[in-house]
Amino acid sequence: MRSLDFTSWNAVLTTLLGIVVVSLVAVGIRLAFMQVVQRRRERENRQINERLKTLIAAYKTLGGSFTGELAVDPSHLRDLRRRAQAGTPEAGAAATEDPLGSDRRRRIRDAVEAALSDVILLGTEEQVRLAAQAARDMADGRAVRTAALVVSLRAFIRQALDLEPVPDGLAIPDQGPLRSGDTGKRGGGEGGGRGSGGGGGGMGGGMGAGMGMGAGLGAGLGAAGGDGEAR
Repeated sequence: MRSLDFTSWNAVLTTLLGIVVVSLVAVGIRLAFMQVVQRRRERENRQINERLKTLIAAYKTLGGSFTGELAVDPSHLRDLRRRAQAGTPEAGAAATEDPLGSDRRRRIRDAVEAALSDVILLGTEEQVRLAAQAARDMADGRAVRTAALVVSLRAFIRQALDLEPVPDGLAIPDQGPLRSGDTGKRGGGEGGGRGSGGGGGGMGGGMGAGMGMGAGLGAGLGAAGGDGEAR
Protein backbone atom coordinates (compact mmCIF):
# COMPACT_ATOMS: atom_id res chain seq x y z
CA MET A 1 0.00 0.00 0.00
CA ARG A 2 2.93 2.40 0.57
CA SER A 3 3.90 2.23 -3.12
CA LEU A 4 0.44 3.34 -4.29
CA ASP A 5 0.14 6.91 -5.53
CA PHE A 6 -3.14 8.79 -4.98
CA THR A 7 -1.83 12.36 -5.48
CA SER A 8 -3.64 12.84 -8.83
CA TRP A 9 -6.41 11.32 -10.90
CA ASN A 10 -3.93 9.94 -13.41
CA ALA A 11 -2.00 8.24 -10.68
CA VAL A 12 -5.22 6.83 -9.18
CA LEU A 13 -6.36 5.44 -12.54
CA THR A 14 -2.94 3.96 -13.25
CA THR A 15 -2.85 2.37 -9.84
CA LEU A 16 -6.37 0.89 -10.21
CA LEU A 17 -5.56 -0.38 -13.72
CA GLY A 18 -2.43 -2.08 -12.39
CA ILE A 19 -4.44 -3.72 -9.60
CA VAL A 20 -7.07 -4.97 -12.10
CA VAL A 21 -4.41 -6.39 -14.45
CA VAL A 22 -2.62 -8.17 -11.62
CA SER A 23 -5.94 -9.58 -10.34
CA LEU A 24 -6.94 -10.80 -13.81
CA VAL A 25 -3.57 -12.50 -14.29
CA ALA A 26 -3.85 -14.18 -10.88
CA VAL A 27 -7.43 -15.32 -11.58
CA GLY A 28 -6.40 -16.62 -15.02
CA ILE A 29 -3.53 -18.61 -13.57
CA ARG A 30 -5.83 -20.05 -10.91
CA LEU A 31 -8.47 -21.02 -13.47
CA ALA A 32 -5.88 -22.63 -15.75
CA PHE A 33 -4.44 -24.62 -12.83
CA MET A 34 -7.91 -25.75 -11.70
CA GLN A 35 -8.78 -26.81 -15.25
CA VAL A 36 -5.62 -28.89 -15.53
CA VAL A 37 -6.32 -30.54 -12.19
CA GLN A 38 -9.95 -31.20 -13.16
CA ARG A 39 -8.98 -32.77 -16.48
CA ARG A 40 -6.44 -35.01 -14.79
CA ARG A 41 -9.02 -36.05 -12.21
CA GLU A 42 -11.61 -36.79 -14.89
CA ARG A 43 -9.07 -38.87 -16.81
CA GLU A 44 -8.21 -40.84 -13.69
CA ASN A 45 -11.90 -41.40 -12.93
CA ARG A 46 -12.49 -42.66 -16.48
CA GLN A 47 -9.58 -45.03 -16.16
CA ILE A 48 -10.81 -46.32 -12.81
CA ASN A 49 -14.36 -46.76 -14.11
CA GLU A 50 -13.15 -48.58 -17.22
CA ARG A 51 -10.94 -50.83 -15.13
CA LEU A 52 -13.75 -51.65 -12.72
CA LYS A 53 -16.19 -52.30 -15.56
CA THR A 54 -13.75 -54.68 -17.24
CA LEU A 55 -12.91 -56.53 -14.03
CA ILE A 56 -16.58 -56.83 -13.07
CA ALA A 57 -17.32 -58.37 -16.47
CA ALA A 58 -14.38 -60.75 -15.99
CA TYR A 59 -15.68 -61.67 -12.52
CA LYS A 60 -19.12 -62.51 -13.93
CA THR A 61 -17.56 -64.66 -16.63
CA LEU A 62 -15.08 -66.48 -14.39
CA GLY A 63 -17.36 -66.91 -11.37
CA GLY A 64 -20.92 -66.92 -12.68
CA SER A 65 -21.68 -70.49 -11.63
CA PHE A 66 -21.82 -72.28 -8.28
CA THR A 67 -22.96 -75.71 -9.47
CA GLY A 68 -22.07 -78.17 -12.19
CA GLU A 69 -18.61 -78.47 -13.69
CA LEU A 70 -16.50 -75.65 -12.23
CA ALA A 71 -13.35 -76.45 -14.23
CA VAL A 72 -12.75 -75.15 -17.74
CA ASP A 73 -12.11 -77.66 -20.50
CA PRO A 74 -9.04 -76.32 -22.36
CA SER A 75 -9.76 -78.26 -25.57
CA HIS A 76 -9.63 -76.29 -28.80
CA LEU A 77 -11.84 -76.83 -31.82
CA ARG A 78 -9.14 -78.89 -33.55
CA ASP A 79 -8.94 -81.17 -30.51
CA LEU A 80 -12.70 -81.62 -30.49
CA ARG A 81 -12.67 -82.49 -34.19
CA ARG A 82 -9.82 -84.95 -33.62
CA ARG A 83 -11.82 -86.62 -30.86
CA ALA A 84 -14.89 -86.78 -33.07
CA GLN A 85 -12.88 -88.35 -35.89
CA ALA A 86 -11.31 -90.87 -33.51
CA GLY A 87 -14.74 -92.06 -32.35
CA THR A 88 -17.66 -93.43 -34.30
CA PRO A 89 -19.47 -91.14 -36.76
CA GLU A 90 -22.66 -91.35 -34.72
CA ALA A 91 -20.88 -90.31 -31.55
CA GLY A 92 -19.12 -87.45 -33.32
CA ALA A 93 -22.37 -86.12 -34.77
CA ALA A 94 -24.12 -86.36 -31.40
CA ALA A 95 -21.31 -84.48 -29.68
CA THR A 96 -21.43 -81.75 -32.31
CA GLU A 97 -25.20 -81.30 -32.20
CA ASP A 98 -25.49 -81.51 -28.41
CA PRO A 99 -25.69 -77.93 -27.03
CA LEU A 100 -24.48 -79.22 -23.64
CA GLY A 101 -21.51 -81.03 -25.16
CA SER A 102 -18.37 -80.00 -26.95
CA ASP A 103 -19.71 -76.82 -28.56
CA ARG A 104 -20.88 -75.46 -25.22
CA ARG A 105 -17.56 -76.27 -23.55
CA ARG A 106 -15.74 -74.55 -26.39
CA ARG A 107 -17.82 -71.37 -25.94
CA ILE A 108 -17.10 -71.40 -22.21
CA ARG A 109 -13.37 -71.83 -22.89
CA ASP A 110 -13.35 -68.90 -25.33
CA ALA A 111 -15.15 -66.63 -22.84
CA VAL A 112 -12.80 -67.63 -20.00
CA GLU A 113 -9.77 -67.06 -22.22
CA ALA A 114 -10.93 -63.52 -23.04
CA ALA A 115 -11.64 -62.81 -19.36
CA LEU A 116 -8.18 -64.00 -18.35
CA SER A 117 -6.65 -61.68 -20.94
CA ASP A 118 -8.56 -58.73 -19.45
CA VAL A 119 -7.44 -59.62 -15.93
CA ILE A 120 -3.80 -59.86 -17.02
CA LEU A 121 -4.14 -56.40 -18.58
CA LEU A 122 -5.98 -54.56 -15.79
CA GLY A 123 -5.75 -56.70 -12.66
CA THR A 124 -3.65 -56.29 -9.55
CA GLU A 125 -0.36 -58.12 -9.05
CA GLU A 126 -2.04 -61.06 -7.33
CA GLN A 127 -4.77 -61.25 -9.96
CA VAL A 128 -2.25 -61.11 -12.80
CA ARG A 129 -0.30 -63.95 -11.21
CA LEU A 130 -3.43 -66.11 -10.80
CA ALA A 131 -4.65 -65.32 -14.30
CA ALA A 132 -1.24 -66.09 -15.81
CA GLN A 133 -1.21 -69.45 -14.01
CA ALA A 134 -4.68 -70.25 -15.35
CA ALA A 135 -3.59 -69.24 -18.86
CA ARG A 136 -0.54 -71.54 -18.61
CA ASP A 137 -2.75 -74.42 -17.50
CA MET A 138 -5.07 -73.77 -20.43
CA ALA A 139 -2.16 -73.61 -22.90
CA ASP A 140 -0.73 -76.87 -21.51
CA GLY A 141 -4.08 -78.62 -21.86
CA ARG A 142 -4.84 -78.92 -18.16
CA ALA A 143 -8.24 -78.23 -16.62
CA VAL A 144 -8.49 -74.66 -15.36
CA ARG A 145 -10.09 -73.71 -12.04
CA THR A 146 -10.90 -70.04 -11.44
CA ALA A 147 -12.11 -70.10 -7.82
CA ALA A 148 -9.01 -68.41 -6.34
CA LEU A 149 -9.00 -65.71 -9.01
CA VAL A 150 -12.70 -65.06 -8.48
CA VAL A 151 -12.13 -64.56 -4.73
CA SER A 152 -9.37 -62.03 -5.43
CA LEU A 153 -11.52 -60.16 -7.95
CA ARG A 154 -14.47 -60.08 -5.55
CA ALA A 155 -12.38 -58.63 -2.72
CA PHE A 156 -10.81 -55.98 -4.98
CA ILE A 157 -14.11 -54.89 -6.53
CA ARG A 158 -15.84 -54.57 -3.18
CA GLN A 159 -12.93 -52.53 -1.81
CA ALA A 160 -12.92 -50.26 -4.87
CA LEU A 161 -16.66 -49.65 -4.48
CA ASP A 162 -16.31 -48.89 -0.74
CA LEU A 163 -18.33 -51.95 0.25
CA GLU A 164 -17.88 -53.97 3.39
CA PRO A 165 -15.67 -57.04 2.94
CA VAL A 166 -17.26 -60.45 2.87
CA PRO A 167 -17.54 -61.82 6.43
CA ASP A 168 -14.75 -64.22 7.33
CA GLY A 169 -17.06 -66.86 8.75
CA LEU A 170 -19.31 -66.91 5.67
CA ALA A 171 -18.82 -70.09 3.62
CA ILE A 172 -19.21 -69.32 -0.08
CA PRO A 173 -19.08 -72.28 -2.49
CA ASP A 174 -16.38 -72.40 -5.12
CA GLN A 175 -17.34 -70.46 -8.22
CA GLY A 176 -16.78 -71.55 -11.78
CA PRO A 177 -17.18 -70.08 -15.27
CA LEU A 178 -20.53 -68.85 -16.46
CA ARG A 179 -22.35 -71.51 -18.46
CA SER A 180 -23.38 -70.05 -21.80
CA GLY A 181 -26.86 -70.81 -23.09
CA ASP A 182 -28.31 -71.34 -26.54
CA THR A 183 -29.11 -67.67 -27.06
CA GLY A 184 -27.35 -67.63 -30.41
CA LYS A 185 -29.50 -70.44 -31.80
CA ARG A 186 -32.68 -68.93 -30.43
CA GLY A 187 -31.73 -65.53 -31.83
CA GLY A 188 -31.04 -67.09 -35.22
CA GLY A 189 -34.43 -68.79 -35.24
CA GLU A 190 -36.24 -65.61 -34.35
CA GLY A 191 -34.29 -63.64 -36.95
CA GLY A 192 -35.14 -66.20 -39.62
CA GLY A 193 -38.82 -66.04 -38.73
CA ARG A 194 -38.87 -62.28 -38.84
CA GLY A 195 -36.93 -62.29 -42.11
CA SER A 196 -39.46 -64.60 -43.73
CA GLY A 197 -42.25 -62.36 -42.44
CA GLY A 198 -40.56 -59.34 -44.02
CA GLY A 199 -40.26 -61.24 -47.32
CA GLY A 200 -43.97 -62.01 -47.20
CA GLY A 201 -44.65 -58.30 -46.72
CA GLY A 202 -42.53 -57.51 -49.78
CA MET A 203 -44.47 -60.06 -51.87
CA GLY A 204 -47.75 -58.57 -50.70
CA GLY A 205 -46.44 -55.10 -51.62
CA GLY A 206 -45.66 -56.24 -55.19
CA MET A 207 -49.11 -57.74 -55.63
CA GLY A 208 -50.74 -54.59 -54.23
CA ALA A 209 -48.72 -52.41 -56.61
CA GLY A 210 -50.16 -54.33 -59.56
CA MET A 211 -53.73 -53.88 -58.32
CA GLY A 212 -53.65 -50.05 -57.98
CA MET A 213 -51.71 -46.99 -56.89
CA GLY A 214 -53.43 -46.64 -53.51
CA ALA A 215 -53.15 -50.32 -52.69
CA GLY A 216 -49.51 -50.35 -53.85
CA LEU A 217 -48.64 -47.44 -51.54
CA GLY A 218 -50.25 -49.15 -48.56
CA ALA A 219 -48.48 -52.42 -49.34
CA GLY A 220 -45.15 -50.62 -49.71
CA LEU A 221 -45.58 -49.05 -46.26
CA GLY A 222 -46.46 -52.44 -44.86
CA ALA A 223 -43.37 -53.99 -46.49
CA ALA A 224 -41.15 -51.24 -45.06
CA GLY A 225 -42.57 -51.80 -41.61
CA GLY A 226 -42.00 -55.55 -41.90
CA ASP A 227 -38.44 -55.00 -43.08
CA GLY A 228 -37.71 -52.66 -40.16
CA GLU A 229 -39.06 -55.19 -37.73
CA ALA A 230 -36.83 -57.88 -39.26
CA ARG A 231 -33.85 -55.69 -38.67
